[in-house]
Amino acid sequence: MNGPNHSPAANVNLDAYFARIGYYGPRTPTLETLRALHALHPASIPFEAIDVLLDRGIDIAPEAIDAKLIDAARGGYCYEHNGLFKRVLMALGFEVEGLAARVRWMAPPDAPPRPRTHMALRVVIDGEPWLVDVGFGSVVLTTPLRFDVTEPQATRYETFRLTPLASGLMLEAQLGDEWVPVYELSSEVQFDVDYELANWFTATHPSSHFRHDLIVALTTPRARYTLAHNRLSVRTPDGDLQRRLLSADEIERVLVETFGLRVEPDWRPIIERAVAMGSR
Repeated sequence: MNGPNHSPAANVNLDAYFARIGYYGPRTPTLETLRALHALHPASIPFEAIDVLLDRGIDIAPEAIDAKLIDAARGGYCYEHNGLFKRVLMALGFEVEGLAARVRWMAPPDAPPRPRTHMALRVVIDGEPWLVDVGFGSVVLTTPLRFDVTEPQATRYETFRLTPLASGLMLEAQLGDEWVPVYELSSEVQFDVDYELANWFTATHPSSHFRHDLIVALTTPRARYTLAHNRLSVRTPDGDLQRRLLSADEIERVLVETFGLRVEPDWRPIIERAVAMGSR
């Protein structure tokens, strides 16, 4: 599906990407391939927006994303993750479209609507549309979801469902006996340039929580690991949840040992700030 609103399919080093996520399977555009890649990506490339806290901004040009997420073994947030994943899928021959969503996760029911600042993907295989999203942090999907069904869909961790709205769909996650909104997904296909404005807002606007909060996440077959300020949460597929507060030195070790990041010296001030914010 190349066109003016889609990135060039060949503009990604598949060998380097597959080495980054540990994929050695077929390179055919099948549902099995999509499921395998969708499981491996969020287990290998962490969700993080440390560059936003450092006032470096986020460059979502393909070459910048690849240099950061693949070559430098860093993580990123939704535009980086799903932008890269979109190009990978296109290079393999998948039919892919970009979408935008209004995040509702952890927002009070009476909270005012947020702008559509989340990127997700729609992939069509043999005429069936699938929701694909490898860039949503602590509740990231670990497998694609069918777009055209309203019944609950189980994954390794949460069970999700897609509920029709006037302008699209609501993605909800089942937490215990409660269905919790994740995001409102618009059905309108997004041009690549549409994400430039949304990314600029997310990386620079004072109301963006990425400007204030240290958030790092990684979802493996073993557990969901989430660092929010100085609180590390580890949730296993069977529902067991463990939380503990970390010192600045412990955060640095967790960033390296759990999330696979190479801590830079200029990260220390934001790490210490995360400890201070977490102790309030």
